[in-house]
Amino acid sequence: MQWIKKTGMFLVLAFASFAVNAEYAWNFPKPVTPMALDTLHVHNKFMLITMILFVVVLAIMIYSIVNHRKSRNYQAATFTGPKTRPQVLWTLVPFAILLYIDFILMGIPAYHSVVMMEDTKNNADMVIKVNGSQWRWSYEYMDGDAQGIKFVSNLTTPQEQITNEAEKGEHYLLEVDNPLVLPVDKKVRILLTASDVIHNWWVPAFGASRDAIPGFLRETWVKVEEEGTYRGQCKELCGKGHGYMPVVVKAVPQEEFDVWVADQKQQMAANTAGADKEWTKDELMALGKDVYTKNCAVCHQVSGAGLPPAFPALTGSKLVAEPNLDSDGKLLKDSHLDRVLNGKGVMPAWKATLSDSDIAAVVTYERNALGNAVGDVLQPAQVKALR
Repeated sequence: MQWIKKTGMFLVLAFASFAVNAEYAWNFPKPVTPMALDTLHVHNKFMLITMILFVVVLAIMIYSIVNHRKSRNYQAATFTGPKTRPQVLWTLVPFAILLYIDFILMGIPAYHSVVMMEDTKNNADMVIKVNGSQWRWSYEYMDGDAQGIKFVSNLTTPQEQITNEAEKGEHYLLEVDNPLVLPVDKKVRILLTASDVIHNWWVPAFGASRDAIPGFLRETWVKVEEEGTYRGQCKELCGKGHGYMPVVVKAVPQEEFDVWVADQKQQMAANTAGADKEWTKDELMALGKDVYTKNCAVCHQVSGAGLPPAFPALTGSKLVAEPNLDSDGKLLKDSHLDRVLNGKGVMPAWKATLSDSDIAAVVTYERNALGNAVGDVLQPAQVKALR
């Protein structure tokens, strides 16, 4: 009776697990790039070949077990010593069959797929640099009309959802503030690197997955053939925030992409102009809080308490309290501003990613919030002069 109860409990738990799955699928996501489609075809072909081999071998085993069993009084062979010709045949024939399967039926399609994956440069319409850091992605358009556009893509899933204080959204942990925008039907060469540890830029629907390694430039490519928003994640174990650096790509028609490029250029021009005006402390603090929440809180925490020793606390930090500039207005080495601009250790350099206004604002915020009260103000014009 006890085993019946245990079996029933197991079945209840097994079926209940289906209810809590966010998504359940038997096959790959719908492919939207040539690489993903080719990978799917190769996968399906390999699975078919493997299944045929499995069924054939299993059938031979079952036949042998059933027909040669003791209960049928089957008499085992009594020969001793080698029988060279049969042994050579039953060794070479399976070997020849597997050789044909591996090199012809499976090897040629696999070779074709690898060549396609590595063909990053031929007929590329645009180039994008992708940089992984703990725990976000940054993007930079390297050529064409979008050249010079760069931004950071941060997770925007509310903290309340992560801590189970609110109902989880449809795209839980797969939503960002700035998605990568690509035109459809354009081959995009992607250059990958990382600032700290190994990350992996992965979008299942693209069939693209490539490690981003510090100090190296690695390549892949995509050509999205259908409009839509496609989501992926870093799939290297890159630290405590590994689950919080999603990849979101928005594929749009060329006309919509051109409009987006124009908007980004206009925003960049506005940010550049903002570096030449005098900001009030309240303006800097408001912008600084927003920049800090998006880019710094994941390591240093919303409160500034940090996660020592890897991510030191900003609250009561000696580094934050010390001056940034000397009497001549030159940047002091290993100062608060120098650390934000140029990075150190696991701290990434933000000079190439954030605008002058963003850097001035976040430094001002960190020095006058999070339990600190240094009292000074850093102007964007000062940051601009130090670049």
